[in-house]
Amino acid sequence: MKKHWKKFSILTLSFITAMTMLLPSLASADAIEAQTVVTLGKDLTGTQRDNILAEMGVDENSGNVRIVDVTNQEEHQYLGKYLSDNVIGTKAISSAKITINNSGGISVKTKNITNITPSMYANAAITAGIKDADIYVTAPFRVSGTAGLTGIIKAFETATGQKIDENKKEVANEEIVVTSQLADQIKDPNKAVQFINKVKEEVSDQKPETPQDYRDIIVNVSNDFNINLNQETINNLVQYAQNFNKLGIDWDQISSQLQSLRGDIKDILNSDTTQGIIDTIFEWLGDFFSSIGEFFTNASDKKN
Repeated sequence: MKKHWKKFSILTLSFITAMTMLLPSLASADAIEAQTVVTLGKDLTGTQRDNILAEMGVDENSGNVRIVDVTNQEEHQYLGKYLSDNVIGTKAISSAKITINNSGGISVKTKNITNITPSMYANAAITAGIKDADIYVTAPFRVSGTAGLTGIIKAFETATGQKIDENKKEVANEEIVVTSQLADQIKDPNKAVQFINKVKEEVSDQKPETPQDYRDIIVNVSNDFNINLNQETINNLVQYAQNFNKLGIDWDQISSQLQSLRGDIKDILNSDTTQGIIDTIFEWLGDFFSSIGEFFTNASDKKN
């Protein structure tokens, strides 16, 4: 009887050990399968949908990629406060793919996106709390890309099972809009992204309390970057800065994410105001030498 019991105990222990080793592998396999998520615009045609998936290198029937739809209603939900209905449109076209990576950091690539650059997506994604992800945003034809962040956030939530705070979603979408508008005004998308980052840094550091405090920050940063802003843009930036500050995001946390960026966006988003200061110096030198030239020209005219 003891022999049988001993044999049974050994078999039981072996079974438990085997299952203990197997279960983490199964869990790991599930995690790998859930790492890549594609969000497709709900209003894509069947052909467009197939082409987008082929472009992304995704096999819909493989079972390794989760595919979810993004609706135009969702786009209006997050952009409706900042853009008119006509600008947002009536169809969800932009699509996104997120792959959660183990190496850390964020990388972004786009295709057929005209107004929103990869660095804009990365910046807003960090504000929303997205990290450790390879992001790809595309469309079957050229679109502004403003609604692309909606798909990115939804894909990240689906891939990680983590729900992003609604306030962060709204501010991140607002950031996409104000950065795009600023880029359109100053004709420099990279400088616009750097400008927004500097505003976030100053807001986090100075802890402004009144609307005038926020306005002073915006004006001072614009001076540092040698940018002339119209009043409408300043008002929009003040409102955005106030909304960002309410999130209570520590700048060190954002800075850490910026340092872990990968690809060209790392250089863009980690740049400081140096270029703006250099531009200001060259402009001053230009005016200075121009004044000297005018002085000698006038002196010469008087002699003649």
